[in-house]
Amino acid sequence: MSAHPVTIDIWSDVMCPWCVIGTRQLETALSALRDEVAATIRFHPFELNPDMPAHGEDQRAHIMRKYGRSADEAVQGRERLREVGRQAGYAFDYTGPGDPPPAMMWNTRAAHKLLVMALRDHGPQLQGRLKHALFDAHFQARRNVGDAQVLVDIAASVGIDPDAARAALHDAELDAIVTAGEQQAWDWNITGVPAMIINGKYLIPGAQDPATYANALRRVVAKETA
Repeated sequence: MSAHPVTIDIWSDVMCPWCVIGTRQLETALSALRDEVAATIRFHPFELNPDMPAHGEDQRAHIMRKYGRSADEAVQGRERLREVGRQAGYAFDYTGPGDPPPAMMWNTRAAHKLLVMALRDHGPQLQGRLKHALFDAHFQARRNVGDAQVLVDIAASVGIDPDAARAALHDAELDAIVTAGEQQAWDWNITGVPAMIINGKYLIPGAQDPATYANALRRVVAKETA
């Protein structure tokens, strides 16, 4: 019996650590189900902070301001997140050269435009590589993923032509597709990310453990093959 094809649409943001964790947990589940499920994954835009200025905001200050946490609570929260990340197989620790720069939050509109272009022009596999590269650039290398040249460099690292990437950042059609993708999230009542929709019907909200994803996928396959 061949693996059952499924399409998994994921709404997420480059700034969202739970999106990294959820994606890694999903990939773990899919690896265990490789003889049962053949998944196509597509990423869609969701800006957690669409009004973030170009100069960004210190990560700790952002968490304190947005979520009303104290400095100690913000530090403790990041430590818990690091531990969950390690359990999921993802390190949030700085891996770049020299001393770590400040951890920052950036505007991700341009990054989403690149991701939309990657899916439209190159398909889901390359888009997935770009998504992971953007996650790593933000969380591990602490690069400014709101900066045009940084984004062009990241795109080139996964095989996207730099000139095409540069043009995408100024493409009004791509900007409209980002807006439409975010509206689609609202139509699904998605107010937080990650959010995954299987075969356009079944919503899995939040970052789940691999067993939860595996069970959900098996239930979908069972329904569609009954």
